[in-house]
Formats: sequence, structure tokens, C-alpha cells
Amino acid sequence: MVQKTMIGRYIVTDSRVCHGQPTFRGTRIMVRQVLEQVARGMAWETIVEEWRGKVPKEAIAEAVHLAMHAFMEHADEYVVEMPAA
Repeated sequence: MVQKTMIGRYIVTDSRVCHGQPTFRGTRIMVRQVLEQVARGMAWETIVEEWRGKVPKEAIAEAVHLAMHAFMEHADEYVVEMPAA
């Protein structure tokens, strides 16, 4: 059964595309790939150029915004106990 879900204006999941991983609408560009570029400090203009305009700045902003919300919802899962000094 094909499942397609709009996560935002630019981000979708489709069981037929990239094994259901979140991608930018109308592409096979995975959101994870772009978030990795952002995390490495790549300028958004460069990211847009690298993907030949298929991922506009607004789509990058949506991905970052959704990632921030996901992090805030699950931040307690990433807590690392620091050893006592």
C-alpha cells in the first residue's frame, strides 16, 4: 500500500520514494542530506546551488524548523550524564 504524507509545505514522505524517508516535494533529495549540509555550516545559498534550485531557501528553513521541533520534543532522550568531578 502506497503511503504519501505531506509533513510541511516542502517536505513529504512517500513509501515509493527513498524507502519512505522524508524528501523535498517533487525530488529524491532527502531532508537528512540537506540538514547535514546545514550542520556542516554550508551557506544556504550554496545548498540551493548544489541542488540546482530544487531545494529553495524556504524549504531549508522548513527542514531546520521541523528538526528544531523534533529535537525539543526528544531532547531528554539525548541527555548524557556527566561524571562527578
